[in-house]
Order: sequence, then C-alpha cells, then structure tokens
Amino acid sequence: MAATSASPRLELSGPKLAAALERLIRATEEHGGVERHARALQAKSAAFRLQLVERDPLCLELADFRTLCALCATVRRRIAPYLEHGRFVGVRAAIAALLAGREATTDADERLRAFRAAFPEDRAHRWVHDLGAEILHAVDPERFPLMCRWVWDAQTNTGVLREIWHAEDVDLAHIDVPSDYATHLTLREELAQFLAANGVFRDVLYYVDLLLAQVYADYIGEQGGAYLRTDFSLPEDPALHLRRLLGLDGLGGRDGSRLKTPAILVTPVEPPALPS
Repeated sequence: MAATSASPRLELSGPKLAAALERLIRATEEHGGVERHARALQAKSAAFRLQLVERDPLCLELADFRTLCALCATVRRRIAPYLEHGRFVGVRAAIAALLAGREATTDADERLRAFRAAFPEDRAHRWVHDLGAEILHAVDPERFPLMCRWVWDAQTNTGVLREIWHAEDVDLAHIDVPSDYATHLTLREELAQFLAANGVFRDVLYYVDLLLAQVYADYIGEQGGAYLRTDFSLPEDPALHLRRLLGLDGLGGRDGSRLKTPAILVTPVEPPALPS
C-alpha cells in the first residue's frame, strides 16, 4: 500500500489487515455487527461535540467532563487527581486552547505538544497525550485521525502500526516512522482504501477506528491482558477489548472508575440511542 509523496511510507501487510477485518466482523456479530458499533462511535463523537463545540469549552462543567473521560479508556483511571474543582480549571483552559483554531491542521502536532505542556511532562502523565488525541478526534473526526499511543508510539516502537507492519520478523524490526499527525493521517487513508476495496463505503472513519481497535485488541488478547492490566481483564466476549479501547464499554451507566457514562451509551449490549 503506497503512501503519497508528501506522506511517510507505511509498509502495511494486506494479509494481516484482511485477517483483522474478518475477526472484527465475527467479534461484533453477537452485539449487532460492525454497523452498530460504528453508530456507537458516532454517538460518542456527538457527546464530545455537544460539550466542546456546540458549547464554549471554557464553560465546561466538571460533571460533564467526567462523563467525557468515561469514554477515554487510557485516561479515565489516571485522570482522577484532576477531577477536583481546583485542578479542573487548568484542565478546562488547556482543552479550550487545544480546540482553538482547530480548523487549521498544519499545527496539529504543536497543538498536542502545547496541551501536554500544560501538565507535568513525566511518565505518570503520558495519558495526557491520549486525552488530547481523543478530544481532537471526537470533536472533529474528519480533520483529526485517532492518534492515541496505542495506535502508534514511536518512542516505545509499539502500537497498531507495528502489529500490521509488513516484515519477515516484525519483532526484530525497528519502524522508523514518527508518531505524528502525518503518520496517523496516512495510516487512516491507507486503511480507508483497504476497507473500500473490501466493500466498505459508509461511515468509513468509524470503520477505520474499529479496525484499529480490533488489531490492538488482538494484541492485548495475545499478551493475556498485560497491557493496561487494570483496564483490560480477560474478555467475556470477543469484542470486549475492542469496546474498551474505544471507550464504549460503560456497563449499567458506570464504567468501574466512578465516572458516569452518557445515556447515549448506557450499555455495549443494547444499541445506543443516537441523538435526533
């Protein structure tokens, strides 16, 4: 799969992608299929847009922010110290700055760097990048692909990109590709092309996210839940890791971390009530 001349070259494995798509279809069958999960992602995006686009992000209430955090799997268990009124003011200001002028994507990487700089830059705050990436993608999925660390983290050489990389022995391969906006955009474009070649023409942005999550869910399963062990135990159904990665796993209105899940995503078993 060739990249454009202005984009990084990604050596993706067609057979690995085909196998992941087959597993995605099988895994989601029990709960309404891929289409139902795509609608859930649309509902998640609607929840973010309601709070951060249709309303002034500087007016975001802590209770509503807690709700959004419940939809960010790699964030919700680590952000607890900031879910207090005194510290939340700074978080809210950082979110408003992150979204200001987002129509210009040329500064996407700088935008995320500035967001991270609003928090301590240490290992304990690596989740901040994921929060910023989740927000940008959820409020504007067409402009911003999903850029969480589990998709690709060049610093640790881990993520979905590694799992679908074409190499004789990927365990020994060093993938010299930055984890920046251009890389994630190219990855999304190539996965969209792959999906189109396999008959997917609607809701492609959400299908790409589901395919990404399926690839990494497979990795988590192979590792026995070692990654984010607190968040990911052995699944009771084949799509559970997938839903957790994408933040769609709120059960009974709660997600186990004292953060409420929006009514539009009350349970991953029942279909979400999409906004009218």
